[in-house]
Amino acid sequence: MPNQPESSEPFEHDFAHVNGVRLHYVSSGSGDPLVLLPGWPRTWWQHRAMIPLLARHFRVIVCEYRGMGESQKPESGYDKATMARDVHELVRHLGYERVNVAGEDVGSWIAYFFAAQFPENTIRLAMWEPGAPTSELADVPALPVPNGPNLWHLGFNQLDDLPERLLAGRYRTLIDWSADQLAFAPEVIDEQSREIYARAYDSVDAIRAVAGWYRTLREDLRVAADFPKLTMPVLVPGGRYLSLSRASNEHLATDIRFVEIPDAGHYLSEEQPELLSRELIGFFQS
Repeated sequence: MPNQPESSEPFEHDFAHVNGVRLHYVSSGSGDPLVLLPGWPRTWWQHRAMIPLLARHFRVIVCEYRGMGESQKPESGYDKATMARDVHELVRHLGYERVNVAGEDVGSWIAYFFAAQFPENTIRLAMWEPGAPTSELADVPALPVPNGPNLWHLGFNQLDDLPERLLAGRYRTLIDWSADQLAFAPEVIDEQSREIYARAYDSVDAIRAVAGWYRTLREDLRVAADFPKLTMPVLVPGGRYLSLSRASNEHLATDIRFVEIPDAGHYLSEEQPELLSRELIGFFQS
């Protein structure tokens, strides 16, 4: 069993060997399956407050995908089509034919590829911050836009070798900068969480895996452009950056709904876990 942070909730930790990679996942509750995919620079821990709320209605499965947290960090396979196949194989391994899927940040890219590649296995899809990888990401300006998010990391994490050399053993600096700049209320990302995230990403292998998520982004954009519109219901929640998510996703599905979460920045699941959970419960049960 991995060295997991303490929690008062009865979360179940387990591993599965699927699609050639060993994945760590956390589960709780009963009912229809709901797969949650976390974002960078975080781990399953970001959903700790949401799991008990969602587990009253669903069998919640939080997957630390390829390269994240306690999951394996191989040399390759970080394109989102492969990572979505990892999650699909995990779902099959757990005995489910059809699941609800929700993803944040990098997890939203994987969630989109899951639904696009396996529509027959996707009941409903929720994705946010930003949602699907689309051409809008390729147009992010190098110079920060006043009153907009500073997305410098999209380019930085793609640089050859530099993130590993700069950040190994120093990842707490990046954790703090991201939380302080992108959260509506940075204090919500507390000291314990910041330390958990820093430990999860401080190694060269973990930083290389993050780079893999971003270095494959051009390929992801190319592949995603060829998918047809999604036909399952899609929800895109968002805080102060909802307009960016709307621009990226509004033409990707035949049945898509956008909802604003007040007093939230980029860290929806930690800044507004009750409001976000309420929206997800209502959507996935409708």
